[in-house]
Amino acid sequence: MKLVRFSVGSAADGAAQWGILDGTQVQVTRGMGGAPTGETLDSAGVTFLAPAEPSKIVCVGRNYLDHIRELGNDTGDLPKEPGIFLKGPNALAEPGGAVQRPDWTQNFHFEGELALVIGRRAQQLTPENALDAVAGYTCGLDLTARDLQKTDLQWFRAKAADRFCPLGPWLETEFDPRDVRVQTRVNGETRQDGRTSQMIFPVVDILVYLTRFVTLEPGDVVLTGTPEGVGALDAGDTVEVEVEGLGVLSTPIV
Repeated sequence: MKLVRFSVGSAADGAAQWGILDGTQVQVTRGMGGAPTGETLDSAGVTFLAPAEPSKIVCVGRNYLDHIRELGNDTGDLPKEPGIFLKGPNALAEPGGAVQRPDWTQNFHFEGELALVIGRRAQQLTPENALDAVAGYTCGLDLTARDLQKTDLQWFRAKAADRFCPLGPWLETEFDPRDVRVQTRVNGETRQDGRTSQMIFPVVDILVYLTRFVTLEPGDVVLTGTPEGVGALDAGDTVEVEVEGLGVLSTPIV
């Protein structure tokens, strides 16, 4: 199923609701993955929102070897553990929603990723039950002020500013994340093209690792890392992140 979070009318004016996207119709549900209410809406009359209501967005950095190399971080052995950083809920942006290029960075980058949203409270997950905690999968865009990432003590400004995490367009509940294509296009030109099978730490390993230390709550988002090919964005660009089987997340930069 395709789970969607939406508002009737504009994203700013309408209250957020959840539903199941079935062709051109949205069956309204009682929360994420909840039972249908019986109400059905035409998808043309709603605005899709970021399909998550997180307490936190947990991100994995340097999870593809070629991406590590392109940033010059391959001076030693491969990481022994996933590198983790956080974004707050303030970073979410809706699919198709514009993101303003910040005037406080000189090197504003895109990073397309596979993202997942947690469906139940998760602690001490095991390889056998880790994927049972996932409500669904979607496309994520990890926007980054690359110059500030290199200068700041932590990556808070560089990674977690307002609207630095576009997400969508929906959650796919039936999905195998082990070997799918992840592409990022800028103005129609393919800039990133990798597969999740190239991850140093696959999705299951990430979830098991995270829940040793942190409780993941329903609605929390996990970004799984980006393939090589990251680069700069300017006002007027349009970024598209496409994960095979999950649709396309489009973000205009203004």
